[in-house]
Amino acid sequence: MAEIEYSLYLIPILFLIAFLYSSVGLGGGSSYTAILALFSIHYLAIPTISLTLNLFVTTIGSINFILKKHVRLNLLLPFLLSSIPLAYLGGSLHLPIDIFLWILWASLIFVVIRIYFFEHVNFKITSSQRAKLIISIIAGMLLGFVAGVVGIGGGIYLIPLILILGLGSAKEAAACGAIFVWVNSAVGLSARFVHQPIDLLHYWLLIVAVITGGLLGSYLGANRYSAKTIEKVLGLVIVIAVILLGKKLF
Repeated sequence: MAEIEYSLYLIPILFLIAFLYSSVGLGGGSSYTAILALFSIHYLAIPTISLTLNLFVTTIGSINFILKKHVRLNLLLPFLLSSIPLAYLGGSLHLPIDIFLWILWASLIFVVIRIYFFEHVNFKITSSQRAKLIISIIAGMLLGFVAGVVGIGGGIYLIPLILILGLGSAKEAAACGAIFVWVNSAVGLSARFVHQPIDLLHYWLLIVAVITGGLLGSYLGANRYSAKTIEKVLGLVIVIAVILLGKKLF
């Protein structure tokens, strides 16, 4: 694929997003994807760039969660094992631009609903362990596929789902989300490098901006704003992307 020019305004914007999200232990894949779409980055490049940025930021969070022993394998594995083949499948598909934009648009709409209309997880579903396992496997498959296709890691959906199902504590859910995003970003990227390769060196400034923002945000840690506040503020970017993509599609 030919090299693509991008605005240098993207560099400070992505730095800020990575800094804010990582300061509260989040990855920010949905915001990266929305920003790249708003700046008219080529649709084949968006998932690869977003997955790469997600991979770097969630590496830091995943290591922290593992060192602090918040990771429960019996919680993580059903989501992870079912998502991996679908993340690879999604990353290997060469979809027409219209189908890609429809999937991206629908994914971002669900992100907006999650941020603004599904803020508090204050209820739990009472069901059997078998039913919870089936839901976990299906959710892993769907989120893995979305990660591979559009570059949204899925943590923003997975964490509240774990809490609703009563599968783990808030910290265990966050740990599961971070590692889930990391693994699926890696799998989706590997598929894209094989089936839809792009020259990531052309985007090295964006990657450096995110790594730097992620490192600084993680190091400085406890941001005076909560994770929910940061999600709502940066969610405005996603709302704008939904509106503009909707105009293209309709």
